[in-house]
Amino acid sequence: MGSITLKNVSKVFGSHAVIPSIDLDIHHGEFVVFVGPSGCGKSTLLRLIAGLEDVSDGEIVIDGKNATELPPAKRGLSMVFQSYALYPHMSVRSNIAFPLKMAGEDKAVIDKKVADAARVLNLTDYLDRKPRQLSGGQRQRVAIGRAIVRQPEAFLFDEPLSNLDAALRVNMRLEISQLHQQLKTTMIYVTHDQVEAMTMADKIVVLNRGRIEQVGSPLELYHKPDNLFVAGFIGSPKMNFISGAPAAAYQAHTIGIRPEHLTLSKDQGTWRGTVGVAEHLGSDTFLHVKADTIGTLTARVSGDFGVTHGDQVYLTPDVQRLHKFDEKGLAIR
Repeated sequence: MGSITLKNVSKVFGSHAVIPSIDLDIHHGEFVVFVGPSGCGKSTLLRLIAGLEDVSDGEIVIDGKNATELPPAKRGLSMVFQSYALYPHMSVRSNIAFPLKMAGEDKAVIDKKVADAARVLNLTDYLDRKPRQLSGGQRQRVAIGRAIVRQPEAFLFDEPLSNLDAALRVNMRLEISQLHQQLKTTMIYVTHDQVEAMTMADKIVVLNRGRIEQVGSPLELYHKPDNLFVAGFIGSPKMNFISGAPAAAYQAHTIGIRPEHLTLSKDQGTWRGTVGVAEHLGSDTFLHVKADTIGTLTARVSGDFGVTHGDQVYLTPDVQRLHKFDEKGLAIR
């Protein structure tokens, strides 16, 4: 139940291949996140799985059955969109119940499923309200509830938190993760936000120009990126990259070091630099240091590290956590 396999799946618009060719296995119960920059094909890939777009080539297999030609309603999937797509004239109860009514379910069955979904999503006290009487986070929970009552084989989320403010995004991120733990159902989640990907996923699929750059757990991608693209996309603040003579000293074309793997000193170290912008976040401070002969590096230090603009500092990389890449941008293991 809930397994999805893509075999040589591609999508072409005219002469442009949005998805050149993809193979991917998603196992039952996994929380899989498609992540990548805007225009990388992640939403298109989700729509291919949902059946909202036709594949140009290849097969989509759901629970061992070829679903490539099946219409969306026959695939056993539920999709939650970026826009809530709620019916404004209907109550929360009616919005959640709508797909069941369309399927001709018995009223007693509908009432039970709606009540169960509302309880899981903390919406019981809001069932008789209209969408306009709800906050953005509550509206998104209603949209998720409408998906839950269908008891799908998998949930498909297309950037569902993009319309929420920062605090609500964090709360909803936790709620969706907790929902996954409760339901144990396969979830595929699309986002351009790598923090969402890192904090929610069992497995991350990093996409770039329609191609899969790497698939792995959040920590696998963090510790062992396959190439420069993944190394620069995963992690916040992003990894520092250094080319030229400093990289050659480590037998690499390019070296990468994460901000949290640089040690700062006011007295001595590997690279000397001058502090530019300091971003104070409380527990952490991100220092942007112009290092001699290298360029600007970002370092993550304790929030009470006492330096200001123009101060001279020394940066030392943790050699054990240095990432090396060849001239093609591929990781050197």
